[in-house]
Amino acid sequence: MEVAALKPDRLRAWLMALAKAPARLRTARGKPQQHRHGKDAEFLRCRQVSANRIRTILFAALNLAYRDGKVASDAAWRQVKPFKGVDAARVRYLTVAEAQRLMNVAPLDFRQLLQAALATGARYGELGRLQVHDFNSDAGTLQVRASKSGKPRHIVLTEEGVAFFARLTAGRSGSELMLRKADGMAWGKSHQDMRMRAACRRAGIAPPAGVHVLRHTWASLAVMRGVPLMVVARNLGHRDTRMVELHYGHLAPSYIADAIRAGAPRFGITIDDTVTAIGGWRR
Repeated sequence: MEVAALKPDRLRAWLMALAKAPARLRTARGKPQQHRHGKDAEFLRCRQVSANRIRTILFAALNLAYRDGKVASDAAWRQVKPFKGVDAARVRYLTVAEAQRLMNVAPLDFRQLLQAALATGARYGELGRLQVHDFNSDAGTLQVRASKSGKPRHIVLTEEGVAFFARLTAGRSGSELMLRKADGMAWGKSHQDMRMRAACRRAGIAPPAGVHVLRHTWASLAVMRGVPLMVVARNLGHRDTRMVELHYGHLAPSYIADAIRAGAPRFGITIDDTVTAIGGWRR
């Protein structure tokens, strides 16, 4: 329809329909499009996030048309607001014990990929493109030449990370892929999915986590141990701390928590020791 004919009610109905539509799943070429359905609060939140993202793209095009004089007014879409309070997802991460169990049950080639992810917080695609010469043992860093942002970065490693990559790259050609599958092939798109589900099942991690959770694990545990948000952001490849604050800021030790625990009143509250829990049961 003509842009000039757009009305706020029509755009709101379109946005609502986007949020209610089922999620599209990866489908083989030539096959009917597959979808994922859900009714829980987290599924609805994710659909609203997707609707907001598509709204942003469309409204950017509409604003360009308005600035170029193709339409007389932008009032129709200026009145249509995005869904609020849906961007901050609950970030899942593994405990140290869960991460250790996961590594212990994985076959060697996949275990090395998991170890590299936990040592760096790098994305799966970044890990799959690493070459041996990307590891600098003198500086204790790992260079990511092609990242999601399009800009290279250097990941600073712990002593544990330096030792791991030193063993992984010892005696190998610099241009060789650092991480490979057991058959010698590179880690490609979706190659990790079934292996991760199987490893989670054997490690007793439910529901199963994706490899990207290991990036969240590195960041979450680093923040909880007091690593500044800007430092975490730089290692993850973010330009600033906004994404880190959104996802991990609540985990950071803060002066508010310190002040409350130091100065808030105590009332001599004690636990009634005549009550004994039976078998770990809780109300």
